[in-house]
Amino acid sequence: MNEEFYQGPTYIPEQVPPYIKPKKKTWPIVLAGCIGLLAGVGITMLVVLVKLGSMYSFEDTDATNVIQDLKGDNYSGDGLSKLDTLITVLQEFYYKDVDDETLVNGMYKGLVESLEDPYSAYYTPEEYQELMTDLTGNYAGIGALLQKDVESGSVTITKVYSGTPAEEAGLLAGDQIVAADEFQAVDEELDEFVQHIRGEEGTDVVLTILRDDQTTEYTVTRAIVSAPTVEYQMLDGNIGYIALSQFTDTTYKDFVAAYEDLESQGMTAVVFDMRNNGGGLLDSVVDILDYLLPEGTVVYTEDKRGNREDFTSKGSTYKDIPMTVLTNEYTASAAEIFTGAIRDYDYGTIIGTNTFGKGIVQSTIPLQDGSAIKLTTQTYYTPSGECIHGVGIAPDIELEYEFTGDEDQAYSVEFDNQIQKAIEVLSK
Repeated sequence: MNEEFYQGPTYIPEQVPPYIKPKKKTWPIVLAGCIGLLAGVGITMLVVLVKLGSMYSFEDTDATNVIQDLKGDNYSGDGLSKLDTLITVLQEFYYKDVDDETLVNGMYKGLVESLEDPYSAYYTPEEYQELMTDLTGNYAGIGALLQKDVESGSVTITKVYSGTPAEEAGLLAGDQIVAADEFQAVDEELDEFVQHIRGEEGTDVVLTILRDDQTTEYTVTRAIVSAPTVEYQMLDGNIGYIALSQFTDTTYKDFVAAYEDLESQGMTAVVFDMRNNGGGLLDSVVDILDYLLPEGTVVYTEDKRGNREDFTSKGSTYKDIPMTVLTNEYTASAAEIFTGAIRDYDYGTIIGTNTFGKGIVQSTIPLQDGSAIKLTTQTYYTPSGECIHGVGIAPDIELEYEFTGDEDQAYSVEFDNQIQKAIEVLSK
């Protein structure tokens, strides 16, 4: 069973992200949230039946006879016998043909949906395979990070990677994706919706984009994308800058390589950019904190029975230079674990805005037929014992992002007021 912090409304690379699975353990399907809609439809149907009662009466129909035949002597109206009855009625009397597999998957998805937990899901074998592909960081897609607002259902591009189809098509961070081909973003969970964006290499997807209150269609040609999760450079004053977009299998290795390269250039302080990082693999963030921090607990989890599991740093490679962490409202899950540990160890200054506030853990359990179920199983706590779920982490220095350059200038760290504030703090 693997622990994972699902990138909850959160940053998910145009796949599905932000999940957090430990790479050292084993892995074990999704349901669209339609309970409210179905309830509303049910009420409407009831009204119609009352008004047109005689027209829709089922007395003496074949359906009634079928149900009576199915009951038999052992029919209790519950459990599998009731399920068999419902499936038979749907197959026999629904006005369209219904695929058996669709019915069964809908049942599994509905069962998990009844938890009313946006982070728990059922994946068909195909969906689970797509999830595993996503976690490798290599896929045929457009090369962008996406975030879904849990309340409104809108999907926003939070990052466009350089040299990718998304950049070549002219997509920008902040664009809202209304639809991918004929599929509406608000109608599906993010992990389902991104499957319409991804596809075979060389094929096109038409994205309906909302930007500055105007809707435009962009045709993007899919390509194999290897999304980097670590970007770095040396800033003025020998201050290193390391940005992490998510935590994947390769992030720890790339992070260490970046840190050591900056060290070799004479780095005397470092800025860690966790803005727009929606999470990733638990083992990945723990390994990075083990690399940075002294000996001790960096995060711990508890289940509903109070069973606690500590994740620790051995302290064998800890760093002793000034640090800052940049955050915003999209800093979530594993990125909050990083931020909370740096804060609790009094190892750096947090600059930016309050983080998202996802402090729960999902476990993904593979099933024998290749499908999987992802459940919220634990709550996680920062080293000081704080649960940040629904609250987030407040920065030490609150500062809204502002681009200080002219409208026609490209983004540069010199025009990023939060990075410049970090340089100011570290210079002192």
